[in-house]
Amino acid sequence: MKTQLTTLSLGFLSLFHASAELTLPHFFSDHMVLQRDKPVVLWGQADPNSAVKVSFAGESATSTSGADGAWKITLKALPANTEGEDLTITSGDDSAVLKDVLVGEVWFASGQSNMAWVVKNTHQAKADIAAADHPGIRVFQAKLTPAAEPQDDIDGQWLVSSPQTAGSFTAVGYFFAQKLHQELGVPIGIISSSWGGKPVQTFTSREALASIPEGKSDLKTHDQAIAAFDPAAAKKRSEAAMKKYQQALAKWKAQPKESRPKAPRKPQAISNPAVAAGKPAVLYNGMIHPFVGYPMRGAIWYQGEANAKTPVTSAAYGKLFPLMINDWRKRWNDDFTFLWVQLANFKKVTDQPGVVDSWAHLQDEQRKTLSLPKTGMAVANDIGAADDIHPKNKKEVGRRLALWALANDYGKDVIASGPLFKNSTIKGPEIHITFDHANGLKSRDGKPLQRFEIAGADKVWYWADARIDGESVVVSSEKVAKPKAVRYAWSSNPEGANLVNGEGLPASVFRTDDWEIE
Repeated sequence: MKTQLTTLSLGFLSLFHASAELTLPHFFSDHMVLQRDKPVVLWGQADPNSAVKVSFAGESATSTSGADGAWKITLKALPANTEGEDLTITSGDDSAVLKDVLVGEVWFASGQSNMAWVVKNTHQAKADIAAADHPGIRVFQAKLTPAAEPQDDIDGQWLVSSPQTAGSFTAVGYFFAQKLHQELGVPIGIISSSWGGKPVQTFTSREALASIPEGKSDLKTHDQAIAAFDPAAAKKRSEAAMKKYQQALAKWKAQPKESRPKAPRKPQAISNPAVAAGKPAVLYNGMIHPFVGYPMRGAIWYQGEANAKTPVTSAAYGKLFPLMINDWRKRWNDDFTFLWVQLANFKKVTDQPGVVDSWAHLQDEQRKTLSLPKTGMAVANDIGAADDIHPKNKKEVGRRLALWALANDYGKDVIASGPLFKNSTIKGPEIHITFDHANGLKSRDGKPLQRFEIAGADKVWYWADARIDGESVVVSSEKVAKPKAVRYAWSSNPEGANLVNGEGLPASVFRTDDWEIE
């Protein structure tokens, strides 16, 4: 749906589309943030072949809508503006005024539940929410919107950060914005468009998925499910499941409270796979495509849990994740910065080397995606939780993402990352490892380095001795006379992994081998 442009006292716009009236997508609305130092682009609908004028911050531009009523207008790039101004659009007798529009830095925040995780559920929520009076930080909260075809609009609204609103913000996005706002002194806008529990394929366009074997396979399965879907049969199965649930629930309620087992789980209605959230391209269509063309500095991403199921799915992520990044950049026609959070430590601690671990495997595929230009990765393998896939310390996650932006997008003199594997050299019984972002390698806790593994040509892994030598680490083991490969932190929960740089930022998981993981 489009937004009929009648300014409302509630601060957002009505949801009714009228083809003969001036309309805009929901994200062009009160309290929005425009990207500084880039041309300002706005678009919408008006009467066919009618003149449209946009005025803002002393600038104006006109255009004519097409035969379909679509229009697009570009204003010249503007500097940051911390004082909200009105943005006016007129076409014939129709006009709209967007109130309190700022110019600053815009970032797109997406992914699954760890990006959707809100401030009120973080580890210092009470204090952080009380201190959230930051009118220069705004968040557009997109509604959950699956779609079978690419959409031009998505419901949602811009909210100004305050103790009344910040609790509902994406926590990673908010703390990222807070750090940038503190360091840059300009408005920060976060467009939040995430959905928990969903794989990377659903955030990627159909066209892109069809370009690689891993995506083609998913599309084939998806298309077969769509073709086989019988709405009447699905409705019948859903009704039968609901009846069974209601019977079980009544039986459960009839039991004494003190002896009741876990309550039965309410079944979900069987939905058409064409619009089932999580299926290939469905969330790209509904939650990414509407924003295509909105000028921004970059994107932040927290996702991967749904793809870390098996060695096969983790290996495929190494193709699918960079595919999605390049897909978005192609759609925007902009090689914008793309930053992400590496999966945090999770699950039971392992105490044996050589484990087959799909979580660590996917983390390493995330690391290798840094080969794409203008990318960065916040390592979080020290702030997760064994029993919680949603670690609560989102403030540090947001800060670590912001370090990448501050260093590479804003020219600040900060260390962007912990040590990242650069290369390895075999020297007799030792393997010497060098790192980017070494910057004073050390052990976090002053103890000997841990969680290094080493193997020879037989591919049998042993715990290794590791010592720091300047800006490199030397790895060896008495059990491996002729080493061939090293791995570090190769576990979903590598407790004891303690290699950091001088800033205390942790080293990422890595492996020097390319052996198949089965």
